[in-house]
Amino acid sequence: MIIESIDEAVDSGARLRRACQEVGVDSRTIQRWKKRADGGEDQRRGPKSKPTNSLSVEEQKTVLSIANSPTFRDLCPHQIVPTLADQGVYVASESSFFRILNEEQLNTHRSASKPSTHKKPNEHKATAPKVVWSWDITYLKAPVLGTFFYLYMIVDVFSRKIVGYSVCDVELSDYAARLVDLACQKEGIRKGTLVLHQDNGSPMKGAMLQATLEKLKVAASFSRPHVSDDNPFSESLFRTLKYRPEYPTKPFTSIEAAREWVECFVHWYNNEHLHSAIRYVTPNQRHAGEDEAILSQRQNVYERARQKHPQRWSGKTRNWDSIEEVYLNPEEPCNHVNPRRYVPRTEAS
Repeated sequence: MIIESIDEAVDSGARLRRACQEVGVDSRTIQRWKKRADGGEDQRRGPKSKPTNSLSVEEQKTVLSIANSPTFRDLCPHQIVPTLADQGVYVASESSFFRILNEEQLNTHRSASKPSTHKKPNEHKATAPKVVWSWDITYLKAPVLGTFFYLYMIVDVFSRKIVGYSVCDVELSDYAARLVDLACQKEGIRKGTLVLHQDNGSPMKGAMLQATLEKLKVAASFSRPHVSDDNPFSESLFRTLKYRPEYPTKPFTSIEAAREWVECFVHWYNNEHLHSAIRYVTPNQRHAGEDEAILSQRQNVYERARQKHPQRWSGKTRNWDSIEEVYLNPEEPCNHVNPRRYVPRTEAS
């Protein structure tokens, strides 16, 4: 008895709706049956005869055989049925194909049509400069319509300092390898201490860059294909670059002009730009460890101002604590939990 089985499940602690789903009956139907004078007998009788237009067992096997064949296993019924018709064959309608595939749990991605899955990059934590770097390439418009110069740029995730950059006329793994090598020499990177995060482009995957990273013992980290949020620090840096008021509205007249403009931008960004994500100090100040003294001085200024005019503060003064941890591709974003822990959103400012 369905009613007795459901009552027993409910008495044991199961939800009525869940118990009804298990036996294939709606909970409203059970409630209606219980109100009947016969005590809730199952009044369902099902069809008295087999529909005349139903497919035979052999025909259903033929549908499954066709749908799973090497010729059609990558296609959906909307494509299978017309293709068969072009060959002078009719087996079943599209809805019949869908119904039979659903019954056999085969109406999902089949064979090579299944999209590839990519695991989210591992979390990387930086508690000091020269621990995690991020790099990418962006386009700069060239004089000829449809052509570009290519800006290679490496940023330190902890301090936001641009530690390496180059403007080239092509995208090559050789150029990227040379830039990474020079940046490591300039910053005095010790082997085995640095993680370099990058996208999945051909310059990033090139043999020359990979060989250079192995030589320097730099751990490579890669974004998922077509997922810009996996590399937010470089994306944010390029947005800042292209939204500068002095960024040219017209294409650069030459690669020398592009290099000159980028050089000025890097000087401004590293030495003058008060970065919002590092408590409004410059990247060079944070990179050199000068930010703690600057932030402590600001905190003292705010405390003196609060003591002088306490009525102007209803709570604490502005938080000038130095951010001690910066995460790239964190497993669990929690900006609101710890003010000393920085986790980028879709774009770091």
